[in-house]
Amino acid sequence: MGRTKEFDPGATLQAALELFWRKGYEATSMQDLVDHLGINRGSIYATYGSKHELYLRALDRYCENEGVAALERLNQPGPALPAVREFLRAFATEALADTDRKGCLVTNTAIELLPEDDKAQRRVETAFHEVESAITGALIRAKAQGELEEEVDVRAQARFLVTFIQGLRVMGKTGDERRINDAVEQAMTVLR
Repeated sequence: MGRTKEFDPGATLQAALELFWRKGYEATSMQDLVDHLGINRGSIYATYGSKHELYLRALDRYCENEGVAALERLNQPGPALPAVREFLRAFATEALADTDRKGCLVTNTAIELLPEDDKAQRRVETAFHEVESAITGALIRAKAQGELEEEVDVRAQARFLVTFIQGLRVMGKTGDERRINDAVEQAMTVLR
């Protein structure tokens, strides 16, 4: 009969997520994980697999938790364009409120692990695609409601905004409020 786990795997995964998010994948050693999680290496390997597998599971959890809340902003009833604008402002607000300057774990993963890590790349691409699809849907609604000109290419607009958001996440690590707010205001000008 197997031993009962003496720790909560879900809570431990969340703690690993926080450590990876703060330090990054490469800078987080197995010993850092042992110390931070308060469990031994054998338990980490038996429960999560390798450090890389643990990282990917943490990234999956991050996407599940952070992605849903962010995308819900775009699905509000009523005018769609204000929801898209609020979506962008929320990213700026979040970036400036991040006193630890952790940024976004998806963006951090793209910068640190891509293009060499195929498994991480698939997760990053999925996250970007989900945001792009949600923005596209909101822009299609905006066009249907007469908020956008008929000739606006909503897919190209959504791709631009996803790219802009990722740059905003990187700039958020600087804490440069003026630069971030000015950039958001400029991005808003394409949403007319």
